Amino acid sequence: MTQTIAPRVRTLVLLLLAATGLLFAGAGPVSAHAAVTGSAPQQGAVVDKAPTQVSLTFSEKVALSGDSLRVLDPKGKRVDRGDPANLTGSTYAVKLHGGLPDGTYTVTYQVVSEDSHPVAGAYTFSIGAPSQTTVSVSGQTAGGGVVGTLYGFGRYVSYAGFIVMVGGAAFVLACWQRGAGVRALQRLTVAGWLALTAATLGLLLLRGSYTGSGKVGDVFDLDLLGQVLQTKTGAALVSRLLLLAAAALFIAVLFGAYEKREDEEKRDLTFGLAVGGVVVSAGLAASWAMSEHASTGLQAGIAMPVDIIHLLAVAGWLGGLAALLVALYRAPADSPVDASAVRRFSRLAFGSVLALVATGIYQSWRQLGSWTAFTDTRYGQLLLIKIGLVAVLVGIAWVSRRWTGRLAEAVVVKPREESDPVSVADTDTYAETDADADADEKEPARAGASGSGSGSASASAGKGAAASGKKGAAGSDKADGESERAAQLARQQAAIDTARRKERRDADPNRFGLRRSVLAEAGVAVVLLAVTTMLTSTEPGRTEEEAKAATSASAADASSAGALTLDMSFDTGGEDGKGVVRVDLDPARVGGNEMHVYVQRPNGRAFDIPEVKVAFTLESQDIGPLPVVPDHITTGHWSASGVQIPMAGEWKVSVTVRTSDIDQTTVSKNAQIG
Repeated sequence: MTQTIAPRVRTLVLLLLAATGLLFAGAGPVSAHAAVTGSAPQQGAVVDKAPTQVSLTFSEKVALSGDSLRVLDPKGKRVDRGDPANLTGSTYAVKLHGGLPDGTYTVTYQVVSEDSHPVAGAYTFSIGAPSQTTVSVSGQTAGGGVVGTLYGFGRYVSYAGFIVMVGGAAFVLACWQRGAGVRALQRLTVAGWLALTAATLGLLLLRGSYTGSGKVGDVFDLDLLGQVLQTKTGAALVSRLLLLAAAALFIAVLFGAYEKREDEEKRDLTFGLAVGGVVVSAGLAASWAMSEHASTGLQAGIAMPVDIIHLLAVAGWLGGLAALLVALYRAPADSPVDASAVRRFSRLAFGSVLALVATGIYQSWRQLGSWTAFTDTRYGQLLLIKIGLVAVLVGIAWVSRRWTGRLAEAVVVKPREESDPVSVADTDTYAETDADADADEKEPARAGASGSGSGSASASAGKGAAASGKKGAAGSDKADGESERAAQLARQQAAIDTARRKERRDADPNRFGLRRSVLAEAGVAVVLLAVTTMLTSTEPGRTEEEAKAATSASAADASSAGALTLDMSFDTGGEDGKGVVRVDLDPARVGGNEMHVYVQRPNGRAFDIPEVKVAFTLESQDIGPLPVVPDHITTGHWSASGVQIPMAGEWKVSVTVRTSDIDQTTVSKNAQIG
């Protein structure tokens, strides 16, 4: 039975690792959690005279450094001066040098949002008239590259380590106290502690480069490390390390002194360990809650305790599940995990699921804000996947609960004292072997006796004395041999008994069914943890929708002032063929107009395509199409001056985008011009 299970376990583990890898491969760089909701000058604006400063407004407060806001002239030279400053609320500005010449200027920003995630981007504005620029920001990403990948992996390992450590200890203390002496459970819990400790140290070293340059060489920069220690995230990581020292003491007592105590002595120690374990676990969970999503935005004072309960519930359920799986597969054959322990874990898991549902509903409302955010934002889509995985997990858990009930009702196997044909045969074989050995030892004695009659009396006496001495020595050797054989027989019999018990345990269909269902639960839990980690590094739906609303309001303000902004999604069908094209027409009236075209990826980042063409058609008057081929200015930005609109009316604005030699499409919108 065991030989049949092992290949299945290996295959399932490989499939789960592959699925997890695909999830992380599709995650990409970390999404921004603080979105730009306004700027002055606005994106693509053409101002008559040089501004004295450039300001950006974010959806939440951000942390800045000396290079967080930069303004570059058409040749790529910095024209900002001094450090950026907070004007009011979440608006930040950097001053510019005086006497700036006409041309297109590029504003780049790289900040850290209040929930610890890096945010980077760029846009352009022009003074006097647009011009060519040598600045390229297409490769600028926040939290990307090798450092970003390592940081994301470290976050996953830290969550997994926390869940395994806390859940494993909770399973032993609350469900199966005899498990404190099981080496496999000891190794599982210690492995969780080691994983969380190593991941925390790695995140602390990677943090400075992750939120800054993104260079691997900056990982061991002590100056950056000092700056990280002064941030909210750095303080949370350091406090996590201190709490892990207390967790090490807890684990040492749980698997050391606790396991050696008698049942009566364990009661008081169990209460102390339970209180201490809850305090340390809650403190570790708080190191996430106080530095990430829960610490910012709506109702932060309520959200942080809710997040702590959510993390503890996840650890109690999924970590306890991992411990149960190890107990079912690796517990000694003479003391397997019993049905009562599985029932206790079932109650613990049920309570954890109830806590997860309650806290999850609150977190979903807080992070999404509307039903449409479930489908219109990446956060909502990932949340739907998570909800589906939780539903699958609960369904498998229900199957496991049924197997637990059957295991408890099963008939007890026959006692060990009953005869076993295999063990009896083995014992007979050993007895026959002993008899043969005794016969071999007696044979020389018989041969000596047959030849003793032909000697003299003195010789006989001498030989008799010698024979007596030999007989005494032989008797001693025989006693030693018998004792060695007895010990060998005892070891062999113990091995037979252990093998018999293991065979009976593995032959139990109820236990086998429970092991399979728990293994399936653990597999789904691995993927669920990967999705949860991605959720924590994805922009909340509420923030994304607020940023979109602010952008739309800004565009509406510009339109009311005489400018026209049209956003059109496109999909050429080829690789990297999806995006959004924006057309700005200023002042959107009869006569000459200034036109800017921006092409962005679905995530809002600018990118270049081989060709962009625009055409204006007034179908009511049968005018057009009037073609316009704008000039390429910078990454994702095209411009054209003197675009002539001959008369007012409902114009159809068509944009043709080509993303490769063969992939192109035309999108259009109607707008009132003039």
